[in-house]
Formats: sequence, structure tokens, C-alpha cells
Amino acid sequence: MTSPKTQDDTLSQLKAGKLQGSTSFKLSAQLTQFPAEIFELADSLEILDLSGNALTDLPADLTRLKKLRILFCSNNQFTHLPEVLGRCEHLSMIGFKANRIQHIPESAIPTHTLRWFIVTDNALTHVPHALGECSKLQKLMLAGNQLSNLPASLAHCHALELLRISANQFQTLPDFLFDLPRLTWLAYAGNPFCDAIEHTLISQQTITPIDWQSLTLQQVLGEGASGVTYQAVMQHKDARELVAVKLFKSGLTSDGLPRCEMHANMLAGEHPNLVGVKGVIHNHPQGIQGLVMPLLDADLKVLAKPPSYESCTRDVYADDFTLTLQQAQMILNGVTQAAEHLHAHGLMHGDLYAHNILWGAEKVVLSDLGGASFLPLDQPGLTQKILSLEARALNILSAELQAMMTRSHEPTTQG
Repeated sequence: MTSPKTQDDTLSQLKAGKLQGSTSFKLSAQLTQFPAEIFELADSLEILDLSGNALTDLPADLTRLKKLRILFCSNNQFTHLPEVLGRCEHLSMIGFKANRIQHIPESAIPTHTLRWFIVTDNALTHVPHALGECSKLQKLMLAGNQLSNLPASLAHCHALELLRISANQFQTLPDFLFDLPRLTWLAYAGNPFCDAIEHTLISQQTITPIDWQSLTLQQVLGEGASGVTYQAVMQHKDARELVAVKLFKSGLTSDGLPRCEMHANMLAGEHPNLVGVKGVIHNHPQGIQGLVMPLLDADLKVLAKPPSYESCTRDVYADDFTLTLQQAQMILNGVTQAAEHLHAHGLMHGDLYAHNILWGAEKVVLSDLGGASFLPLDQPGLTQKILSLEARALNILSAELQAMMTRSHEPTTQG
């Protein structure tokens, strides 16, 4: 969090005109009011991040920020989405995660420009019909609310590709979702209609308990929305083994509930192209849930970076990244086999992206089951519709790998 002194310095710089021409501005300092000094950047500001404050509203003349494209106000105290947002002519990305939002006025949606809308972890029982008028909407993140339905108007969102509705109150999946021509990444775990499915599937598993006292944590390997993963030493009776330990955070992630991710990992079990699980932590002194997993080869690298603001739903590959035919085939085959294994065990990955794929000379691993959902195997027709989305994700990955192969054959310019 930014200190009050840093806040004063930043605002002083604004007042002094030292930030004139800035296109991006971030301020997190327990603000209770929108700093009027931000309007000094009205002619240039495109990205504004006021997350981590105590704001409850935005000024009615926010439209003075005539170039504003991206606005983050997560972790504040909004109880409604400010109506002025609907009048911001270029606003394409709105993030109000972890507020107290109970109501979104129809007029608060910038229908002509909105591409990416995040209201995860709020108190919504409904979302506005105006979302259905957003012809450019590609990413809609609604996890962790009190929603039991979606407006029928969303059937008109033909550009929608990613939808997160985990940890809500849905009794069934809306039928129209499967008529959306581009919907590819869906997460719905932690809703009443699939809690029974989750319970049935997980009750059939044999879970290995691993006592917390047998583990010695070492360095952090990574941190995501749902938890922190450490390298650790696991002490057996007569041996020591290097493992990975993921300790889950309580509460909600952008994809859903940590419980669902934990159960998905347990359900997935062992497969050469998945991370795998050795057991579940027992007797943690603070009652924290966790998984013990095999330690992956340090030489494995992530295939691509997550989507950028501009790419929205497409991963970002390094400019100089290329693949041979053999490499591309190995990656696609490994990921396909991992996905098929998950499907056979009652799971849809839901976040099948290059940024969740690790690969090396001889190994491919599909990771991160945070967006996984449990399949209604007793409803084969519905299961088939759900898995058609995952097939679309695999097709997109295949096209991206093909593009990386094409790069390697492009002629280079001689100086």
C-alpha cells in the first residue's frame, strides 16, 4: 500500500505539473474522495488505478478524462457502480473487484466500448440487461456474488469469450451460454447445482493425509490469486524428498473458491502431463488447507504470458519465440491428453491457456486448476455442450502454436 507521504508526493507532482502528459496513473492510500488533481491529466490519461482505497463514489464529471480507457477501483467501498462510467466514451475495461456492490444501474454500462468487466467478490443479486448491448464484450468476471441467473440479453454478446460465474447461487447453467458463438473459457464451480456433483466425485477419492510436521518450507516458487506455492522438504520415515506445497488463501479468487481448486487437484490425480498430487495437508496449526505436489523440473518454462489489456482474451507470446513442428506437436499432444484425462475424471479445466502450460525438451505440463469446474456426468448432453467449449480452447491453442511455427519460417531482413 502506498504511504501517505508517497500520496502527498504524487499529488504534489500532479499539482506542480510534473506528471503532465502521463497516460497511466496509480494511487493507493486509503483515499475517501477522488483527488481533483487527477483532472490535471485530463488530456492524456488512459489508465487509472485507484484500487486499495476507501472510495464510495466517483465524480459526476469523470468524463473530463476524455481518453480514459481502463479504470480499476478494486478493494474500495463502493455499494453501487457509478453511473458516470456509462458516459465515458472510450472506457473498455472496468475493474471493481472486492467492493460491496449490490447494484449496477443500467446507465452505468458503457455499452459501445466495454470489452472487459470485472465485478468479482461483491454482493450482486442481478446484473443489468444493458450488458447484452455490449457488442464488444469479451471478458465477464462475476464470480463470488449472489447471482442466481443472468439476463437473457447476454445471448446477444456474440463476442463473449471468457465467463466466470463461480461461487454464486445458480441452480442450473443458463441454456443460452452454449449458443454464444465464441464462448471458450467458462468457470462455474461453487454453485448450488454443482456442489452435489463435487461432493459425489470427491467422496470417491482416496486422499493421502500428509502431516504438517513432516514438511519444512523453503523458498517461494510462485504466488497466485488462490495461494502461495513453496518448495519444501517432506520427511519420510527413512528418507527426505523435495516437493511443492501449495497453501490456499481463505476467501475467494478471481476464478472461484479455493476449496473447489483443491478438490479439482485431488480429483485430477496423476497424469504425465499434469502437476499431480501427493496428498493433502493435515494438522496445520492455523487450519490452513494445502496440497503437497511433486516438484516440477526447474527447466520447464511457461509457454506465454497472460493476456494484456490490449489482447484481452489472448495470451502474449514473446516477440522472438518460435517453435519447430516437433515441439508444437509435443505441446499440443501433451495438453490434449491432459485435458482428456481431466474430462474422464469429471473435470473441465476452464482456463486452458498457454500461460498455464509449462514445457521443456521432453515434457509438457498443463497447470492451474483454479478455473476448473465439475462436470454433470449424469447429464451427458449438458456435459457434451460444456466440453465443446474446451474443444474450442484447444483449437485456439493449436492455431497459436501453428503461428509460432510460421514465425520460424519467416525470412529475416539482412542489414
